[in-house]
Amino acid sequence: MRVLFTGGGTGGHFYPIIAVAEKLNLLAEKEKILDWKLYFMSDAPYDRTALYEQGISFIQVPAGKLRLYFSIKNIFDGLKVVLGSFTALFKMFTIYPDVIFSKGGYASFPALLAAWILRIPVIIHESDSAPGRVNKWAARFARRIAVSFDEAGKDFPPEKTAWVGQPVRTSLQRVAREGAFEYLKLDPSVPVIFIIGGSQGAQIINDNVVEALPELLNRYQIIHQCGTKNIEDINTIISVSLKNHPHKDRYKPFAYLNLLAMRMAAGASSLIISRAGSVIFEIASWGRPSIIIPITNSNRDHQRKNAYNYSRVGACDVIEEANLSPHLLISEINRLMKDKGKREEMSKAAMAFAKPDAAEKIAREIITLALEHEK
Repeated sequence: MRVLFTGGGTGGHFYPIIAVAEKLNLLAEKEKILDWKLYFMSDAPYDRTALYEQGISFIQVPAGKLRLYFSIKNIFDGLKVVLGSFTALFKMFTIYPDVIFSKGGYASFPALLAAWILRIPVIIHESDSAPGRVNKWAARFARRIAVSFDEAGKDFPPEKTAWVGQPVRTSLQRVAREGAFEYLKLDPSVPVIFIIGGSQGAQIINDNVVEALPELLNRYQIIHQCGTKNIEDINTIISVSLKNHPHKDRYKPFAYLNLLAMRMAAGASSLIISRAGSVIFEIASWGRPSIIIPITNSNRDHQRKNAYNYSRVGACDVIEEANLSPHLLISEINRLMKDKGKREEMSKAAMAFAKPDAAEKIAREIITLALEHEK
């Protein structure tokens, strides 16, 4: 049995694939499925270690991003799309998978086009409240459609669409509180705020956090994942702004947090501040209250829609980028940290929003379609 994954460009596309692959491997072992092979087709592997750990073979095909506005890049990317489509068709025919699972994004188009031509069953998953162009196109021939937000289901045929939630890696669903304070060099008696800027960081959040630090550090410890591109600048700034601050050691900036460090930061924190991408589902699985700051001009405005959909269940507060300032950030953090009852309500709402069995549901459907295709 052969299963091919496709998607890419961001961790929000890639790591749900890893979560589904984890469950697939467990189910294949449990059900004693023979000749089990997994593939990932995209323009880049994103995380080779994660692919290797799940026994997934990487198949590289060119992919291009076609923009809705005029750009000279559309010419070159258009050529990549054509080349990638022919390459994907040849490589797909060579391995001929029994089913394809797609997370969408421009990198998935060549594989999906090849699947359509070869009549290979397709399952797609949409992470955002507003579906992407590739997923909306692929929905026409996909056998099954899974969505993370109920609202996204309105854009797909209801007879083959299910609200299953977002696949999250099993290890990341659990926080790691034991040993967290020692590992991260934190004081257990001082509340912790965890700020997630993503692997690339979020400049507007970083700027406001750094400006707010002198006041925040009087009350809290701050774990700040600020991005590999920003860590040097932030260390330079705080070396001056916090030089004489009595609690400067309470600020813990990180370029990147690995899986264990992420779980420990979540376990130690009382409040999380984040963007509104797929990380929302990780925060929900941790059961942590949060302040969500969506990107204003995200594609299809999906981050704002994600944030407000999450807010409507009572799991977070939302601050718009246009309103964000150091003063407002400090005020919102203080308001929530003073209201333990409110934070507990948000935690319960977050846990209710999370769907920890999403990856397993998708994995079972993949096996079902694969077995049907083998017959």
